[in-house]
Amino acid sequence: MRSAGRSRWLLRRMEPYLLLLPAMLIVLAFFAYPIVKAVQLAFMHYVLFDPSHIGYSGLDNFKALLKDANLPRILLNTLFWVVATVGLQFVLGFALALALNKKFRGKNVYQAIVFLPWAVSAFLVGMIFKWMFNQQNGLINHLLLQLGMIDKPVAFLALPHLSIIPVIIAMIWYGVPFFGIMILAALQSVPHEIHEAADIDGAGRIKQLFAITIPYIKPTLVLTLLLRVIWVFNSADLIYIMTGGGPANSSDNLPSYVFSKIGYSADYGQASALGVLMLVFLTLYTIVFLRVTKYREAGEL
Repeated sequence: MRSAGRSRWLLRRMEPYLLLLPAMLIVLAFFAYPIVKAVQLAFMHYVLFDPSHIGYSGLDNFKALLKDANLPRILLNTLFWVVATVGLQFVLGFALALALNKKFRGKNVYQAIVFLPWAVSAFLVGMIFKWMFNQQNGLINHLLLQLGMIDKPVAFLALPHLSIIPVIIAMIWYGVPFFGIMILAALQSVPHEIHEAADIDGAGRIKQLFAITIPYIKPTLVLTLLLRVIWVFNSADLIYIMTGGGPANSSDNLPSYVFSKIGYSADYGQASALGVLMLVFLTLYTIVFLRVTKYREAGEL
């Protein structure tokens, strides 16, 4: 009897861990193992075209990246890509959420249309905008020619140092619904009584927005900005589809440059080293961002 009771007690103690085991195995297989492998490759000379010399090389990959003439431009591109894209997505998404938070005729239909881009695949978005900015038969060139703003078609996707701007425009259009959905959900959780009390006290709409609404939904804003910056920072699909990083890497960001390292030079060592640096950047960003925004204190009125 004592043995059976001990077995039941042990089973009860182990039950939470047994239930978590499938999820833990998935995390280890698809998250932990790739990270460990990437860190290992970052310290190896691992070029598929040179299989006879595969082996550990210490910090050689990181030293090679520091000497890479393309890296300063790509770092600036990445910073511009993240700040411009997330900044405009946030502003436009916030304005969209404020507009949809009011009652008006046909709101549900309009809301469904506005949020439609979020349901479209990135590949299709990239192909649509690539056609729109095409030099020969693109919609943008056609409109500018009709308006007399240009004399001849412009190769927007092949302009040195400016080809990343059409990609940013595409990414903004693609990501605005994300902010709209998240902020709208947060706005709908703000109690009406607070705004009614503010109206009685004579507070205007602008004052209510900055003194009541934004502080109340601050946890959602902070978390949404955090996740979106990480998402956009790691995004390379639109760049790959629209410009391929060209011309001469002028529209590359860090993730698309990793693709180039793998696709063109087959240098998995340097690509992994760059991936490790990206992981370090995002970890530092997350720590600093949460401290600066005081996320633990967010939402307290």
